Order: sequence, then structure tokens, then C-alpha cells
Amino acid sequence: MSTTVTGDTTTATGPRPVGDQRVGIRQGLRDSLVVMQRNLLRMMRIPEVVVFGLIQPIMFVVLFSYVFGGSINIPGAGLDADAYRQFLMGGIFAQTVTFATAGAGAGIAEDMQKGIIDRFRSLPMSRGAVLTGRTLADLVQTALILVVLTIVALLVGWRINEGVPSALLAFGLLLLFGYAFTWIGALIGLSVRSPEAATSGGLVWLFPLTFVSVAFVPSEGMPGWLQPVAEWNPFSATVLAVRELFGNLPPGYQAPDAWPMQNPVLASVLYSVLVILLFRTLAVRKYKTAAG
Repeated sequence: MSTTVTGDTTTATGPRPVGDQRVGIRQGLRDSLVVMQRNLLRMMRIPEVVVFGLIQPIMFVVLFSYVFGGSINIPGAGLDADAYRQFLMGGIFAQTVTFATAGAGAGIAEDMQKGIIDRFRSLPMSRGAVLTGRTLADLVQTALILVVLTIVALLVGWRINEGVPSALLAFGLLLLFGYAFTWIGALIGLSVRSPEAATSGGLVWLFPLTFVSVAFVPSEGMPGWLQPVAEWNPFSATVLAVRELFGNLPPGYQAPDAWPMQNPVLASVLYSVLVILLFRTLAVRKYKTAAG
């Protein structure tokens, strides 16, 4: 059996063996890639989605760099605008990849509203392929946004200080973390009735997640009861991990004692894998029963 996708039209040709409805890993991957292709074609036809996705992180880079730079005390660097700029970018990168959640949710909610999800469900294809293809397409879009954002960051004075291998690992962590969060967006998109609700539902919880973290300010300046929340926040682990890998930590910086802050790279990977396993399971289960 092969699946062909053109725009919003999906057709299946050739019968699958009757009886066993389980789809093998190879066929599931093939179905996922076809759905990914379909979503990438849609993104290419609506380039403003990518453009608007770039505007917000660029605004954050410029505003935080020049408005807050020199006003926030960085442990080990003090009130140094350049040190804050280096400190800031790990948070901006992580925030950007997590905000892909809203786009994933809105896209799936739109497909639900138009009945495309019902059409997919009627085809003899892997149950997880529709959602996997969508999240992979969002991953490609996120990677493109990261490339542009990196160029902007370099223009405002941010630098990579630990070499290419460490930088590639940092970008890999960011993409893994962003991919994990698109599964949360997929579940939200399947659970609401409109793309607008999916966008709101995908963003309303992201702001406290990203701001109650070490993304923009050190946890030492937060109230005592809030510091453990920020330090055990999965977002904080990824932010600190990429700062270490990019070499953006001040020379005298001492990480908090919390385990994720002492082992940020490992913690970031564990958090991302756990989110993928949990929310992919929930999203696929919801997909089987969701009504368009």
C-alpha cells in the first residue's frame, strides 16, 4: 500500500494484506514522511506563518539585549551588558523552540475542523503517522527559525565559545526539546474545537513555564520558595545546558545545587524523552477517538 499526498488531499492506492491491521515500523515511517511532506508543502504555500514565527524571537533578542542589558546582575559577571547578552541567548533559543507548541496545536486543530483528520483516520495507515508527520514538519520549521535567529544573535554580539561540536550538540538539544513540546501541542490541538483555542491553549501555560526559569534572570534573585520551582523546571535544564555548550556562562558562575542544574545536559535529554513518551502516547490515543 502506498499513500500519496498533494496539498490537503490524501489518497491511498493498493490494498494492504487483509487481517492483520498492525502496520510495521517501515510502513509507519513511510506514512509519517508522506504526511510530513504534505505539511511542509502547506507551510511553503503560507510563508507568512514562518515569517511571523520569526518576528517574536527577533523582537525578544533586540528588546532584552538593549533594554535589560546592563540592568540585571549576572552571578560572576555583575551588571555587564555583554555578559547578559551571552547569558540571554540560551533562554531565547529555548523559548523559541517551545513556542512551536502553539503552531503544532493550531495546525492540527485546523485539520480537525476541516475534517482532514477524519479522512486520515479512514485510511489504512499507521495511527501515529499523522501526528508524527505533523510534528516532524514543525521540527523542520523550528530548525529554519533557529538558523535565522542564530544569525540575528551573532549580529547583536552573541558568540559561540566552545567550538563547533559543542554548538551542534546544543542545537540538537534545542531541537529535541522543541520536538518534545510539539507533542504537547498535538494533544492540545486534538482536544479543542478551533485553531484559535489551540493557539491560546498552546501559549497560556508557556509564559509561566519560560519566565519562572533561569532563562532571563538567575534563580538567585527569585523569592526563596520560587527558586526550587525554577531550578527543577525542564525549561531551565535545557537553557543551562545550551549555555554550557555554547560557552556563554560567566567565568565565575556557580550553578544552583539542584540536580538538573548540576547535570543540565543529561537532565534536558531525560526531560525531553519523558515528554515525548508521555504526550505521544496521549496524543495518539486521543487521535483514535477525536471527533472532527
